[in-house]
Amino acid sequence: MKRHVLLYGLLGGVLIVLLKVVEYRYLVVEHSIEIYGGLVAAVFAGLGIWLGLQLTRTKETVVVREVAVPAPTSFVRDAARVEALRITPRELEILEHIAAGHSNRQIAEKLFVSENTVKTHASRLFEKLDASRRTQAVQIAKQRGLIP
Repeated sequence: MKRHVLLYGLLGGVLIVLLKVVEYRYLVVEHSIEIYGGLVAAVFAGLGIWLGLQLTRTKETVVVREVAVPAPTSFVRDAARVEALRITPRELEILEHIAAGHSNRQIAEKLFVSENTVKTHASRLFEKLDASRRTQAVQIAKQRGLIP
């Protein structure tokens, strides 16, 4: 009995494979023009997309222009304004570092103090200058002659 079931299953498998081969041959023989046309269309579409990207790519041009910058004049700090605002020498030092673009951590490392100390001095400085941001404090300090 096992032999008959095995033989029957094997013959069924062979018939299924044969039907798939016939179906494939029918597909390729009957629709070969459509298949080749689709392949040619895909190749030309890919070539067209690649060529379009190559031709429409914008080329970057770098323009370098020399601009005459006047030599910096010697800076004289407005001592009267520093006294009027009651800005300490350490706060002025921190203000100069802020103007140079240093972070609180970098300022702390350069001045050998903690980051919290820098934050404290900076917040007191912002209060005295009536500023809410670092950039605003630098701008006000430059306008008032506190930093170059």
